[in-house]
Amino acid sequence: MIGLVQDGGFWTLTINRPDKANALTAGMLEELCRIVESARDARALVLTGAGTVFSAGADLDAARAGLAVSPQWERLSGALVRLNGLTIAALNGPAAGGALGMVLACDLRIAVPSARIFYPVMKLGFLPQPSDPARLAALVGPSRAKLILMAGQKIPADEALAWGLIDRILPPDALLAGARDLAADTIGATPAHAAAIKALIR
Repeated sequence: MIGLVQDGGFWTLTINRPDKANALTAGMLEELCRIVESARDARALVLTGAGTVFSAGADLDAARAGLAVSPQWERLSGALVRLNGLTIAALNGPAAGGALGMVLACDLRIAVPSARIFYPVMKLGFLPQPSDPARLAALVGPSRAKLILMAGQKIPADEALAWGLIDRILPPDALLAGARDLAADTIGATPAHAAAIKALIR
């Protein structure tokens, strides 16, 4: 249920469980971790979903069984942050809950107009993963981070763009092509050059 396409240095990782809103099971989360940790040769890595939802976060049954508080979420976001290539979250639809951690850990976020971002941890009684609030606040500021995490607001794509939570809105049929266009300069550079520039931004 996790698809991987490698086109030279351009890797596309797809969450493929559209009948369940791409909700993640423990096995799917483990596979995402494994692939991202092995992606040292990727010059660009794109995360997206199948269908019309990026991911609803943890599968509800799996969440109740402990996945909602699993350290694997931090493992995944940490692995994304450590990659030297360009990482892009291509939101083909809503991104919710724990799935937002991987979105926040990416270098860039692009989205279709129907995308929404929300993280209902207050309502569900869970804490967000440890690194997510700081990454969210760094992008949108502390008040807007509280709107998402404490007030439970669902942020539509146009508002997320104005906040700096996403970087570009694209039509669904142009989403992955747009990600490839954004990655073109990084793919064309040497890995060492790309890594050096990314290190300066970190």
